[in-house]
Amino acid sequence: MRDGWCVWITGLPGSGKSTVAETLIKFLLQRGIRAQLLSSDELRKVLTPKPTYSLEERDIVYATLVYIAKLLTKNDVNVVIDATGNLRRYRDHARSQIPKFMEAYLECPIEICIERESRRVDTRQAPQQIYKKALEGKAPTVPGIGQPYEPPLNPEIAINTAECTPEQAAQKIIEVILEKWYAKI
Repeated sequence: MRDGWCVWITGLPGSGKSTVAETLIKFLLQRGIRAQLLSSDELRKVLTPKPTYSLEERDIVYATLVYIAKLLTKNDVNVVIDATGNLRRYRDHARSQIPKFMEAYLECPIEICIERESRRVDTRQAPQQIYKKALEGKAPTVPGIGQPYEPPLNPEIAINTAECTPEQAAQKIIEVILEKWYAKI
């Protein structure tokens, strides 16, 4: 048995993480590569049904996300994490725990993230109108507004999602996955 790999798609809320992650899963399946999507928003609904997004709560959610990803990859399951992971230490912890790990950073100006999020109908389990609430002072824990978002220092790939489609972003991530883990097969 060989270990599975893990790709953490990170970026500000509204940068396109969920759409790119879902597109990536679809494209991987078309190539005969299976992967499990782990969404922090879906996990949060189970762990903290009434989320506060406090630092302590985020620590628990991200530690659990990494633990699940570690277990899956140890059992030859490929994993795509769809999660902001606003503090670098969350993603660094995953890198230290999962041998085949990479970060895909979706760069996007916050103004575009705010605009996208304001017109989003399908929130994919994420809270609605988070930037609006943050700018009104009603949601002080939104990354990029009330809380820091620490971009990766050395991601395996960085993609400006203001300048490409989710399909183009997913294709760029697949190219890195194939080069990194399938080129020698």
